[in-house]
Amino acid sequence: MAHVKMQTARSTLTDPVAVAEDLLRQLHGPPPKLVTLFAARQRDQRALNRAVRERLPKATRLVGATTAGELDNNGIHENSVVLGALSGDFEVGLGLGSGLTGDAIAAGAQAIKRACEELGVRQQDLDARRYVGLVIDDGFRYKKEELLLGILEKNQTLVLVGGGASDSETDPARQSALIHVDGEVAGDGVLVALFKTNAPWAALRSHWYVPTGERMTITKVDETHTRALEIDGQPAARRYADILGVENIADLEFGRPGGFALRPTALKVGREYFIRAAWRPLEDGSILFANLLEEGSELDLMKAGDLAGMTRDFFQEELPRRVQNPQAALLFHCSGRLWYAQAQGQLPKLSESLKLAPSAAGMNVQFEIYSGFHINTTLTVLAFGSN
Repeated sequence: MAHVKMQTARSTLTDPVAVAEDLLRQLHGPPPKLVTLFAARQRDQRALNRAVRERLPKATRLVGATTAGELDNNGIHENSVVLGALSGDFEVGLGLGSGLTGDAIAAGAQAIKRACEELGVRQQDLDARRYVGLVIDDGFRYKKEELLLGILEKNQTLVLVGGGASDSETDPARQSALIHVDGEVAGDGVLVALFKTNAPWAALRSHWYVPTGERMTITKVDETHTRALEIDGQPAARRYADILGVENIADLEFGRPGGFALRPTALKVGREYFIRAAWRPLEDGSILFANLLEEGSELDLMKAGDLAGMTRDFFQEELPRRVQNPQAALLFHCSGRLWYAQAQGQLPKLSESLKLAPSAAGMNVQFEIYSGFHINTTLTVLAFGSN
């Protein structure tokens, strides 16, 4: 018999010491092996980290991140702190890679190397049935694809899931993110928490889109490989607008009712569709994507379904089917899902769906990681159970 369980706690207090005491007072049972700390960006992260770290057993590991909103079974919250306390039959190794901006591949390689060293295992010897990696990066560095190359360089079979540390600030010039690793709080980095367990687990993802059968080809990109200059041999923004029946190209922007959020693109991998939605039309007629683009790549065009209903079905049907006796779920929820739910008046129903999850703690993130891919507009989940 093996199991992994999680207790959760949430605090809306403001003083870091009071928050730490409030959170830990809500816990009971055996000392946790790992604590996750998801805190609103406006909090004093270092003081909060210090207060929580001082009150945890020395053997308990601590990871966390700044958020654009915090999640638990009671819904999606603002300006709070959510704690998840994991216990049971697992070991965990932590690694922090620094310098994402300068060399994201090296940062990813550094993070997984340190996590493996803590567990006493070589990267190339990681058994994908017993090991899974949780990844949290500084989301505003936009380096997910490069850091993933570093993490997976010596073992491409390792399953990874997570998302970007974030901020509820909407002004790009003022956005920043921080990551917690035990007593250290840092930006411009990436965390890998490497789990080893015989308990049931799964990395999962949920989005609210269905394929339309239509496809488009990225026929020309810029030198950064983040802007589509042409789609199907035509100016990118105008072509996408014509496909969607949108007259004003500015209305394509993600978050607007009839634009990219309604009809995003996806990369088909086997039978799965990984959402890699376009982000913003630019004045020169190109389209900015959050992920890297390759000339000649084909993307499927999706259409929106029932956001709250499909999330409810995910927790009620798919997660229990994939994880035996689910006991814990770490949630990495795209901020774009939040914006869309708010715009469509679905946020109360979306929050309500979290009651159907196993014990849950998570955050609204700046883009997501799933199975080695940088994706968006998705809820990614690391779930554990018992056998």
